[in-house]
Amino acid sequence: MIQAPAKNKTALNSLTLEFDFNRPIHREEYLTSENEKNQPKEIRKKPLKALDREEIFEATKAYFKGDELATNVWINKYAMKDSQGRIYERSPEDMHQRLTSELVRIEEKYPNPLSKQEIYDLLKDFKYVVPQGGPMAGIGNNFQISSLSNCFVIGVGGESDSYGGILKLDEEQVQLMKRRGGVGHDLSHIRPKGSPVKNSALTSTGVVPIMERFSNTTREVAQDGRRGALMLSLSIQHPDAEDFIDAKIDTTKITGANISIKLHDDFMQAVEEDREYIQSFPINHKNPVSTRRINARKLWKNIIHNAWASAEPGVLFWDTIKKESVADCYADLGYETVSTNPCGEIPLCPYDSCRLVAINLFSYVDSPFTEKASFNFQKFREHVRKAQRIMDDIVDLEIEKIDSILSKIGSDPESDHIKMTERQLWEKIREKCSEGRRTGLGITAEGDMMAALSMTYGTDEANVFAESVQKELALSAYRSSVEMAKDRGGFTFYDPAREENNPFIKRLFLEDQDLQSEMKKYGRRNIACLTIAPTGSTSIMTQTTSGLEPVFMVSYKRRKKVNPNDQNAKVDFIDKSGDSWEEFHVLHHKFEMWLTQNGYNPKQVSKLDDADLQVIIEKSPYHGSSAADIDWLKKVEMQGMVQKWVDHSISVTVNIPKETPEQVVEDIYLAAWKHGCKGMTIYREGSRDGVLISNNPESQQKEFSESKAPKRPQKMEAEVVRFNNNDEKWIGVIGLLNDRPYEIFTGKAEDSFLLPNHVKKGWVIKNKKDDQKSRYDFQYEDKDGFKVTIEGLSRSFNPEYWNYAKLISGIIRHGMPLVYIINLIEHLHLSDDSLNTWKNGVIRALSKFIADGTQPLENVCKECGDEALVYEEGCLNCRSCGYSKCG
Repeated sequence: MIQAPAKNKTALNSLTLEFDFNRPIHREEYLTSENEKNQPKEIRKKPLKALDREEIFEATKAYFKGDELATNVWINKYAMKDSQGRIYERSPEDMHQRLTSELVRIEEKYPNPLSKQEIYDLLKDFKYVVPQGGPMAGIGNNFQISSLSNCFVIGVGGESDSYGGILKLDEEQVQLMKRRGGVGHDLSHIRPKGSPVKNSALTSTGVVPIMERFSNTTREVAQDGRRGALMLSLSIQHPDAEDFIDAKIDTTKITGANISIKLHDDFMQAVEEDREYIQSFPINHKNPVSTRRINARKLWKNIIHNAWASAEPGVLFWDTIKKESVADCYADLGYETVSTNPCGEIPLCPYDSCRLVAINLFSYVDSPFTEKASFNFQKFREHVRKAQRIMDDIVDLEIEKIDSILSKIGSDPESDHIKMTERQLWEKIREKCSEGRRTGLGITAEGDMMAALSMTYGTDEANVFAESVQKELALSAYRSSVEMAKDRGGFTFYDPAREENNPFIKRLFLEDQDLQSEMKKYGRRNIACLTIAPTGSTSIMTQTTSGLEPVFMVSYKRRKKVNPNDQNAKVDFIDKSGDSWEEFHVLHHKFEMWLTQNGYNPKQVSKLDDADLQVIIEKSPYHGSSAADIDWLKKVEMQGMVQKWVDHSISVTVNIPKETPEQVVEDIYLAAWKHGCKGMTIYREGSRDGVLISNNPESQQKEFSESKAPKRPQKMEAEVVRFNNNDEKWIGVIGLLNDRPYEIFTGKAEDSFLLPNHVKKGWVIKNKKDDQKSRYDFQYEDKDGFKVTIEGLSRSFNPEYWNYAKLISGIIRHGMPLVYIINLIEHLHLSDDSLNTWKNGVIRALSKFIADGTQPLENVCKECGDEALVYEEGCLNCRSCGYSKCG
């Protein structure tokens, strides 16, 4: 219980707001300048006052016991602030009071409400129930008119196969992203490339240019200093599927979207049987207007290669998603799933949305890291039941937020025809929210829970236990939804007959026959309830592992700038600017708990060298359980086992080492399909187009081993990289010797020199002597007999660029590390704009071949300035401030 006086004053604002456990704090007390004039006179006399940022930082740092990363994440993302960035909460304690007051207000609308104390105890210290993203930042905050939903999907099927429909989706995407929402939509309704259209264009351009449009829109919309998040999906049935799969090979394009290919069971069976597969448009149509026969295995291999090379596309096993989806039992009523949110954990119908809450699994381990450790299932079930009630309360709060958005749209000065799309969008979202009352209750700290119970993540024992926990969560959440249906009423059109063959519902009823009878009698409050989302920034504040994931690293290195003239300064690294840095280990929080319980001093352990630290890690339950250590196929098996008890989906990434062959990626994807996973993303270390460099200092600091360049062979393999130079299409041809760049040719792709888009690798450059002058022929031939030969390659390019390319090639041949070559090129001072644009293209081309690792080449975080970027969970994350960049 909280020991507090009857009136506990906080420095929230000049109102001296009193958090009195005997009364609710009404939302009218949190005012904006816009609606202040509409409030009662006595309220208007109490303006809010922003707090000093230094005071907030120190209070929040003390709250997190010195954890500056958690401090920065909370202040930057979740503290109540106005549109000018002024903050009105001193620490997360104030935030939890704010959330509690609003949730209590909703609870008191219904019979048998949760008390303020019950709710506060669940939220306090991020210990048990943790609202994510939009709910945490937005509940009770009237300074900003934004949605509480984390995820949206838009799209109106075949009706959008026109420029009018496409532009309408584009505008809807903007309207959602400006309210902080991540958006997903499907492109399977777009006519394939070359299809006839009834306008002056004569034929359709296909899906790829439309992908670029939506991607560019995402990049344009700012969300509190961040770009929006977008998921684009396409069915493998679509004739443009191959172009979609290859769309992000050019890393300069579609940089504002994640992409996932929707794979159907008949395609996967065709892959296994190595037979033809028929694509058609419109997809799933009895009388398609166009069809295309493809080799299923060949296209599958292309998916695998691209995922291996660049972590995209992700895959969605669409038949599994549709078959298992409870909401799809009402597809004819507008709830047919069409795409997913950007991280893939919430498949949704058009204009539906979802809010996320995570349960901190670590907190249900009694006596963690001891022989007496056990999981408290009784407390867990009780808290899940209450968390589902909180989730339903958040639906009511979201409806209020949508009403505020609609009110704001109504009062905006633009004419009605300009505001029409925005207004209709939010009206449709409100309707779906009110009818279905969808929730997204999930978990975090799976990896820490396992370690606290002395289980090794990814083993059979751990997998079975993970499934048992998720099963109890599913049963308890659905029981709670039925209990709420008794008191609050069910979702609008619940029909047990529609759900009787749904595999997920049948599993629940086999486990609990009382649940079956009660649900059929009273209905269910929520159309669907569960997910497992990525909890990157949330897990920083819970100080645990993220979502379903294992610990990413038990320790990692951080650098702290020091003054080398200080007597006690320890200088471990001097950067290229001459600044001095001290290096030290940052230890995973729960590993520190294990250290303390086993007689170690975490501060002393953090100062050990790598070898001594590794000896201690090997004694801990985290040994063999980090992302780089676990058995990938066992993790896939675990995902499939847990997925049986999640009605939506799971966001999870399988991390594999750099040297992993493509066959292993294929094995992972096939295993995911067979184990019943709804989707899968892999990340091979360093696979993001060479933007990551090795952690091995020897590979980065290697001096030239010889001054003489290796002799150029008569024939050299080559790779083509395309880029834009201003408005012109250009190519770079990279000659490779021992898989390393040896020379580079660059120039315009003139009409006479257009290369087929699918021809990127497999070229050969032949060196010929012609009148005492070197000449290069450029040749390509594949196994199907397709052949291209371009004679006199050196004469095909602009001489000005040719001379620069020769200079750069000479440096490459002498073995200078590519990271330094690129740095050299970046600092070339060229007065001509086209030369500068060409320079950027060369950098992009060479970057594809940088030695890979776990840190980006430009490791300085744009938000906080620390060199603390790492790649995890499909995103580039800052370990100092929580900044995240996905896609």
